[in-house]
Amino acid sequence: MTNIRQKYNKEVISKMKADFGFKNDFEVPKISKVVVNIGIGKFLKDSNQVKEIVDSITLITGQKPVMTKSKKSIAGFKTREGLEVGAAVSLRGRRMWDFLEILVGAAIPRIRDFQGIKETSVDESGNLNIGIKEHLIFPQIMPEQVKNIFSFQVNIVTDAKNKEKGMALFRLLGFPIENKEIIN
Repeated sequence: MTNIRQKYNKEVISKMKADFGFKNDFEVPKISKVVVNIGIGKFLKDSNQVKEIVDSITLITGQKPVMTKSKKSIAGFKTREGLEVGAAVSLRGRRMWDFLEILVGAAIPRIRDFQGIKETSVDESGNLNIGIKEHLIFPQIMPEQVKNIFSFQVNIVTDAKNKEKGMALFRLLGFPIENKEIIN
């Protein structure tokens, strides 16, 4: 498994400069941060389950999450203003690269019936949004010790100017993005 950061510095920068005509290394899009979001709405009643989720995300990301609070009361969802309804982790620097290494090299290949990340997961600003259905795909999690399986969202934020440059960046880094080939 090659290091994603080394791959970016050695291969991706030169390839993107050639493909897009960038004159400077600093013009090449790079990943600025990774944000992991978890909604804990259905687990609000049981503090032990919330603690298990926080502990699991801490294991996966290597950083303690910040609890997010609801901004307004919604009776249909049984939430009050200021109630903790989620958790979020923002990763930058070494922890970001380590998380991406595990995500691409170990976690994504463990997803059952995985066909590739859809091209629509990259938005118009070149950011990648991935929904993880089961946190058990990460090698840090021991399935025998898990009582509740939860899902979360991973947002990989880049400074790419458009979808085309963002897509090229993720493909060159080795993200398994599916190819839309027309089959006759």
